[in-house]
Amino acid sequence: MAVERKFIEDKVKKLMVKEWIVEEVRNAGFGGLDIVRTPLGTQVTLFVERPGLVIGRGGRRIKALTEKLKEFGLDNPQISVDEIDKPEFNAQLMASLLARALERGWYFRKAGYRFLYRIMEAGAKGCEIEISGKLTSERARTEKFIAGTIIHTGDPAITCVREGFDIAIKKLGVYGVRVRIIPPDAELPDEFVVKDVPVEQLKEVKAEEGGEGSEDGGDQANE
Repeated sequence: MAVERKFIEDKVKKLMVKEWIVEEVRNAGFGGLDIVRTPLGTQVTLFVERPGLVIGRGGRRIKALTEKLKEFGLDNPQISVDEIDKPEFNAQLMASLLARALERGWYFRKAGYRFLYRIMEAGAKGCEIEISGKLTSERARTEKFIAGTIIHTGDPAITCVREGFDIAIKKLGVYGVRVRIIPPDAELPDEFVVKDVPVEQLKEVKAEEGGEGSEDGGDQANE
């Protein structure tokens, strides 16, 4: 049972680190977090839209974040910051930006459609945005904005769909924002590519098939 307890403690520790970092780098556009143990310590990689806000002037802010991580029990933590190349295809970043827009007072339908169009115009194969909470009345409900192709079940829902979640704190309550994106480089099960084959190659294949057929026919005739 000691091994299982160790795994659970590591997962809880990573979750606590993620929740704390999300609050610290919220203004930089948080797009994801990767924690890897190495022989030299713990490597923490942040994916953000504006790395300069995380690093700070002279690297002072990233040094302060590194010192704070030691309080979570991480062994010799080292933070690296990577800039997100395509923000529209990072589901976590889009969910965070949409949540911040809702907190600034954007109407949920305007915000949902605005981000949906932004993601699809960037070239995504499909997108689904869910905004949940007390949107128009005291009763909570969920509003969905969908475009393109989106998958919910099976292995492609895990391998092809990128998912992000964030919350928007409003005066009337909390909104949950979930974004699912299928990037343009994802290979869906129902997609296929028709290759152009030269005519000479087709003739050779037909000749080989014809030759094999004639040989078989001759063998059968001899039998």
